[in-house]
Amino acid sequence: MSPAREAALRAMSLVRKGKFMSEAVDEAVRAFGLGRRAAALCARIVHEALSNRGYIASVLEHWSKLPMNRLEYVVYDILAIGAAQLLFMDRIPPSAAVNEAVELCRKYGGERATSYVNGVLRRVAENRGRPIALLERCSGAEYLGYRYSCARWIAEEFVRRRGYEGAEALCQANNAEPPLTIQVNTLKTGSAELSGALQAAGIEAAPGLLPGSFDLPASGLISGLPGYDGGYFYVQDSAARMAVEAAAPEKGMSVLDACSAPGGKSFAAAIRMGGEGSILACDLKEKRLRRVAEGAKRLGLEGIIRTRAMDARQPGEELRGRFDVVIADAPCSGLGVIRRKPEIRYKTDYETASLPAIQLAILSGLAGCVKPGGTLLYSTCTLLERENEDVVRAFLSDNGGFTATDERTLWPDIDKTDGFFICRMVKSI
Repeated sequence: MSPAREAALRAMSLVRKGKFMSEAVDEAVRAFGLGRRAAALCARIVHEALSNRGYIASVLEHWSKLPMNRLEYVVYDILAIGAAQLLFMDRIPPSAAVNEAVELCRKYGGERATSYVNGVLRRVAENRGRPIALLERCSGAEYLGYRYSCARWIAEEFVRRRGYEGAEALCQANNAEPPLTIQVNTLKTGSAELSGALQAAGIEAAPGLLPGSFDLPASGLISGLPGYDGGYFYVQDSAARMAVEAAAPEKGMSVLDACSAPGGKSFAAAIRMGGEGSILACDLKEKRLRRVAEGAKRLGLEGIIRTRAMDARQPGEELRGRFDVVIADAPCSGLGVIRRKPEIRYKTDYETASLPAIQLAILSGLAGCVKPGGTLLYSTCTLLERENEDVVRAFLSDNGGFTATDERTLWPDIDKTDGFFICRMVKSI
């Protein structure tokens, strides 16, 4: 039996228990002691199974003689990872995908279910090019929701903002496996040195979108990469670093990263500042700040980064007028990072409805912390106008001392980054 597929099954069960995909894959890879190639296969299988879960469920239901809700979870997960390979991983021979699923079922699902799993997956394999009836009956946003496995209201929002063709391109990008993007800690090493170490370890490292970054294949073994323990890099998508670049912190400045966990923007700011100045990294829960402090220590940035638990809606009075740059990477619906967190693709509209009020309260609370002439940077990893442009408009209408100088949306299909909104505002008085 393939250890990669066994680990993939373990990861699927961990996701069911509430873990994010990346955490589940990392835990499963460690549990089975997978090497890099096997870890990459495990990560890809899980990503395809979760990113296409609605479509896969429809296909399995179509070719099964039993309703899916009658199956044990483990049997369904075995079917899902088998179907993911058959439908979305062309380089895997169909016979291998089916046979490995049967062996998984024999070990974890029981002998009685093996013939059922074998029969369903063989029918899926034999009919891979044939559209299922459900999709033939759909059109517009409804079709996008079924075909690309996302809530219909999300598909409707994408169509409203980008038109049908743009929305489909976005949905396709959301279902593609993203690279693992790492940013070089230039306070400790250089791009050439890190690239050489990665190549020596047999890891393909393509130049990232920004200088001092690399795109690696996803593997679920981040802590095992060369240079990790030495703090030579940290993981951060180019979009998040672009937000810090827009804020433009410089040497000697004072920076408030108000919603900092897990710390990527604080790390990017500290490195951009050459390790000179001060950064106060805050978050609502002390527990979330432990990762920030641990990351700062690994990267050698503990001298510039301090942490503090704080509700960004109500910063302490002693923080008023103290900072050259305030970064508000506000809590959001996360619909720009669906490709990294496929668990969120079926969020309900109701779950996200209260976020704009929270985001506006955060911006309003932080406004007083900015020095005259200083910068307030608002960013989210969502693509909903109500959480982005609408929040900025509401804030500016109530805060005449601020002017927006840079506002942009990054799209996964167009910009090849996570979906992100960035708005830089300057305080005049």
